[in-house]
Order: sequence, then C-alpha cells, then structure tokens
Amino acid sequence: MLGLWRTFNSVVSYITLAVSLGELVGNGLVLWHLGFHMKKGPFSVYVLHLTTADFLFLGCQVAVWAVQAALGGQGGLYLTVPFVAFSVGLWLLAAFSAERCLSDIFPTCYQGCRPRHTAGIVCGLIWALTPLTVLLPANACGQLPGGTRLQTCPWFHTASVAWLLTLACGASVAGLVLFIWVACCSQRQRPQFYGVVLGSVLLFFFCGLSYILYWILSSSLDLLLSWVPMQSFLRQPYSLSPLPTLLACIHCSSKPLIYFTTGRQPGKREPLREALQRSLGEGAPLGAGEVSLPMGRM
Repeated sequence: MLGLWRTFNSVVSYITLAVSLGELVGNGLVLWHLGFHMKKGPFSVYVLHLTTADFLFLGCQVAVWAVQAALGGQGGLYLTVPFVAFSVGLWLLAAFSAERCLSDIFPTCYQGCRPRHTAGIVCGLIWALTPLTVLLPANACGQLPGGTRLQTCPWFHTASVAWLLTLACGASVAGLVLFIWVACCSQRQRPQFYGVVLGSVLLFFFCGLSYILYWILSSSLDLLLSWVPMQSFLRQPYSLSPLPTLLACIHCSSKPLIYFTTGRQPGKREPLREALQRSLGEGAPLGAGEVSLPMGRM
C-alpha cells in the first residue's frame, strides 16, 4: 500500500508540473496584455495583481518540484513559500469579488463615493501584509528552518486559521450575493463580469479550498506532533500534499480560460486582448490602439 501511495503521489506530482508549466504561459499572456497593451480601469488592476499572484504560485510549484528532484527531501518551507503567493491571490479574489458586488448593487453610490486609486492601494496593502500573516505563524510553529515552537504558536495558528476562513467566506459570500442579485433582483442586462466573478469563486470553492484546508491540517499536525518523541517517524503531513497542490494549480491556472470564454463572442475569432477587456466590462471593443474606460483610469 505504501508503494502504491508513493506511485500515486509521483503521478500527481508530474501532472501538477505539467499543469503549472502549461498555465504559466496562459497567465503570462494575460499579464502581457493587461500590463502593456490595455489601459487599466479599477477592476483590471485587481485582475492584473491576481494574475501576478497566480503566476508566482505556479512558478513556485515548478521551482519546488525542481529542488525536490535535485536535492530530495520534504519540509514546511516547500509549502510555506508557495502558500504566500496563494494567500495573496485569495486576498485579491475576496477584494475583487466584494468590489464587483458593490459596483453592481449600488452603482450610483459606488461611482460617486469610491476614491480614484482604491484598487491600487488595496492591492499594495495586500502584497505588503500577506507575507507577514503567513510567515509569522509558520515561523512560530516551526515550519521554517530555524523556526521555534514557542507558547505563542497556538495563538498564531488560531489567528491564521481565522483570517483564512474569513477570506474564504468573504469571497464566497460576495459571489453568492452577486449571483442572487443578478439572477433575481437586477432588472438590467447580465453584465460580462458576472461570469468572471462567479466562475472564479466557484473555481476557488471546488479547487482552491482544499489547499487552504491542507495548510490548516499540516500546521495543526506540526503543532500536535511537536510533543511526540518519535515525531521524525510520525510527522508526515507533507506526503498528503500532491492532490491539494494539483487542485490549487488548477484553481490558479484556469482563470485565463474563464476570462477568455466570458469575453469572447460566439462564432468569432478575435484577439485575447479584446476578450479580456470585454470580460472585465471596462470598455467597448478596441479600436486603433485606444481603449474606452467608462469607470475611469487608475
């Protein structure tokens, strides 16, 4: 059974590597168009940063696979570093979903009261604060090299679990409220971004949530087994990582497909740039190098 489990883990690891390598290209194309070929509205800023976080997470997975293949071994560092990028993406998804929800339910108040650079400020704060919320609990609970297991570990771990679940619930609730509002309450035509938000939230619920639960489980096992004398033999939470990691990679790599399928026009071949702009709902079809942004520039 142990040999079969190792074979299964190896197969899943190779599939994860293939998915990560393939979708680095997809996320790279989205970054290229959003970063250099489209003027940025408030929601394209969120998508740009979200795609950057997904790109970093997939790149970390490729790097971790290469390091493990070359040096061998497993450890909390191989989980903690990619989880920083994944957590940034979770923060951004929650903020993006909440703002999109508010912009459709309260359009007049949203456009009149929203500060101009809200998206950029929010994204900057997320990138600055998220590493601390991941690395501090990981270090206190001994998941990083040289980390210590002090009496503060349960407090850090509890706070980490609380904010992760809060973010997951926030993104899910925002997507659910938007779905109910557009489907039942709104009299306007269904907006293009509706599919982007709903697809991203559903993708997180079915694929990304397992990675968060795995992070919580591995941290809990580290904390509990730190008092077991034979912890070097018993402590094997990282052997469970290939399947949640694969699902997390699918979650991060499928967003470009959602953007394209939501924005494209059936039966018409068009550049990815036009489909991106249409799916974000921040302009009319592209003209000769110009972009129309009714929500204003950032």
